[in-house]
Amino acid sequence: MSEYKNIESALIHGGIYGDEYTKAVNVPIYQTSTYEQNGLGETPKWEYSRTGNPTRAALEALIAELEGGTSGFAFASGMAAITAVLSLFHTGDKILISSNVYGGTFRVLDKIFSNFGIGYSIEDTTNINELEKKITSDVKAILVESPANPLLTVTDLKAVADLAKKHSILSIVDNTFMTPYLQRPIELGVDIVIHSATKYLGGHSDVVAGLVVVNDDELAKKIAFIQNSTGGVLAPFDSFLLIRGIKTLAVRLDRHVENAEKAAYFLKEHKAVKKVYYPGLPDAQGYEINKKQAKNGGVMISFELYENYNIKKFFKSLKLVALAESLGGVESLVCHPATMTHASIPYEIRQKIGITDGLIRLSIGIENIDDILSDIEQAIAESEE
Repeated sequence: MSEYKNIESALIHGGIYGDEYTKAVNVPIYQTSTYEQNGLGETPKWEYSRTGNPTRAALEALIAELEGGTSGFAFASGMAAITAVLSLFHTGDKILISSNVYGGTFRVLDKIFSNFGIGYSIEDTTNINELEKKITSDVKAILVESPANPLLTVTDLKAVADLAKKHSILSIVDNTFMTPYLQRPIELGVDIVIHSATKYLGGHSDVVAGLVVVNDDELAKKIAFIQNSTGGVLAPFDSFLLIRGIKTLAVRLDRHVENAEKAAYFLKEHKAVKKVYYPGLPDAQGYEINKKQAKNGGVMISFELYENYNIKKFFKSLKLVALAESLGGVESLVCHPATMTHASIPYEIRQKIGITDGLIRLSIGIENIDDILSDIEQAIAESEE
């Protein structure tokens, strides 16, 4: 933290705190599209809210501080944030991506940026030696999630950052699942961090937003130019909501993680569960690496039931846990990656990387853990055939 030793304080007081004009402890919602200027030729601090807005600026300063970067940028969605970062690249460039990334990231590369001659390759980023062999002259970046969505695969972020620097390419990390409270990739040498702030940073399933943090002035200038030119900025009211959500991030995530750890062990020991994916389990893939680079295993859990359980009945039988897209809200959510979050990834690729039709993804909320587990237990019982 640049000013506060502990992140719990920075979450509340970091960035631009309060209002210099009224001394309000909360940054006001500057609900304006334009600003009166003093005279021709005088460069104003604020001129047009696509270019800059005080509420959005406070959020951008806050996320930059929390991630340990130099500059932050707020966008209208996580996909708008990813799109802005991918707009750094040119025709003929290629990006290496983790083998299980969010389906929207795959889709925008496969269906949109491919039209502009920007290529991609899906790689196992957990194997650094093999990953290095895939870096050809056209590769300009490595984009990873750790833990990855939805198999919670852990990648050594420092090793990826070091590899990228060795080859003079960019390292990009989607830190949505962990947030800066649990993991700070820039401190490990990563160049760009992306968030779907819709998730844990907002925390209440009431705002859609994306954030980008960089640790280099030249990169910051490029992202700022793209942000202003393409215009996918976050609105003042949504910026206010996101700042408010971030203030409770620590206490929310402490409860989320406490519940998730109990749920992971519950599922691991359940007779109906074939496999559990959770980085906080000692026998999980990448457990030691995750323990080194993150505070804990996070909140997300994926699992598979044995074949004699009908997952359609499982989803239908849940009462407290809601079947819904997204994650990271205070309420527990469940989804079916193959037909929901990762449906845009072709079936053959899904099978190859392990996103099976039987995979279930859980976002554990902050309800009473006994209520969550009771709901999962009764839904499993109802789904047995």
